[in-house]
Amino acid sequence: MGKKGRVYIIIAVITLAVLMLLQYSKPKEINWFPSYVAQHKIPYGTFVLNDVMAKLFGDQIQQVHVPPFEFLIDNIEAEGTYFFVNERINFGESELNVLLDWTSEGNTLFIASGAFEENLLDTLNLETSYLFAGFGDEQKEYYHLAHPKLKNEEGYPFEKDDYATFFKNIDSSNTTIIGTVDYFDDQGEYQMKNFNVIKQPFGEGEIILSTFPKAFTNYFILEEKNRGYTAGLLSYLDDSQTIYMDNHYKSGKTFYTSPMYIFLNTKEFKWAYYLALIGALFYIIFEGKRKQRAIPVVLPLKNQTLAFTRTIADMYFENGETKAISEHKIAHFLEYIRSHFYMSTLEFNEEFYRNLASRSNHSFEEIKELFTLIKRMKKSESFSDEELKKLNRSIEKFKHKAHGK
Repeated sequence: MGKKGRVYIIIAVITLAVLMLLQYSKPKEINWFPSYVAQHKIPYGTFVLNDVMAKLFGDQIQQVHVPPFEFLIDNIEAEGTYFFVNERINFGESELNVLLDWTSEGNTLFIASGAFEENLLDTLNLETSYLFAGFGDEQKEYYHLAHPKLKNEEGYPFEKDDYATFFKNIDSSNTTIIGTVDYFDDQGEYQMKNFNVIKQPFGEGEIILSTFPKAFTNYFILEEKNRGYTAGLLSYLDDSQTIYMDNHYKSGKTFYTSPMYIFLNTKEFKWAYYLALIGALFYIIFEGKRKQRAIPVVLPLKNQTLAFTRTIADMYFENGETKAISEHKIAHFLEYIRSHFYMSTLEFNEEFYRNLASRSNHSFEEIKELFTLIKRMKKSESFSDEELKKLNRSIEKFKHKAHGK
C-alpha cells in the first residue's frame, strides 16, 4: 500500500472516531411510542398510573395478563371494574359479548381508547368524530370534567396531538357526561361541548368510555396541572370492589424476548456492539483477503470417444446407410463375444450355439435365432430401419441377459 493510501485510511479512521464520539455523547432521544405498558417509564407508558392506583386502591387492584375472554371464563365469580387503557382496543365479537354479559350482571366496564370497534358503538347507539387543527396550525386541546366538584374552568391542556376524538349524537337521557374536550377555532373562539368521556347504564352495570387514553400516561399525569384530570376520572371507580387492570391489550411489549434488546437499549452495550462490528469489517477488508494468488483450476480433457461414435452413427443413419451400420454393429458384437466369452467367431454352427448358450445364460434356441438374424442381415444388401432396430434390440437383449440383468 502506498503512502497516499495510508493517509486516506488514517483520515477515514479519525473521521469515524469523531462521528462515533459525537454520537455517543448525544443525549438519548425520548421514546414517544404509545406503549401503555405498566412497566414502561417512557412518556406514553403507564408506570405512574399503576403506581398511583396501587396507592389509592391498595389490595383492590388485580393485574390481568390474559385476554378478557379467557379471564372471565376462568373466573366466573369475578366482580368489580374491568379497566382497559390503550391507543386502540378491538375485542372481537365473541370477546365483546362476554364482556357485555359480565357488565350487565352489575359490574363496571371502563375503556379508555382512541378508537372503538363498530359493534360496541352500535350496541350503545354511539358515534365518534374528530377535532382537527387547520393546515399548518398547532392545536392545543383543553380537557374538562363535567362534575361541579371536579370542574376546572381553565381546563387541562394537551398539545401533543393534532386531533381529538369525541362522541357525537349521544342520547342525553341515557348518557351521563363525565368529560369534554374543547379547543380554540381559527377565529380564536372557544369551541365547547365535545363530549369525550361518558357513562351509560348497561343492564345492572355501567360502561364508562373515554376517547383520551393519554390522560393515563406518565407524561400527562406528571404534568402537575394535569394530574387533577386523571384523578377526577379515577374517582368514578368503585373502591369497594376489585379493579381488574388489563395488561393484554397493550401496544407495547411487557417484556422483550430478544437478547439484542439489552445491547441496543443500553448505551454502553450498544456501542460495544457497534465497535465489534466495525472491527470485524476492518478485519475483512485488510486481513480477510488471500495472502497469495489463487491457483487456477485446470479441468482435464474430456473423453470424446462416445460423442464421436454417436456422431458417426447419426451420420450413417441420416444418409440411409443401414447396411454399413449393421456391419459395424455385427462386427462390434462379435468382438464382444470374443473378448467376454473367449470364443472364436469364424464359424457359426450348432456346437458354437451350444457353447455360447451355456456361457451366456441363454437357451440354444435363443442363440440360434439371434445368429440366424445376423446371417440374414450379413447376406442382405439392403433392409428397412425396422429390421436394423430389431437387430439392435436383439443384441442389447442378449447383453443384458448375459450379464444377469
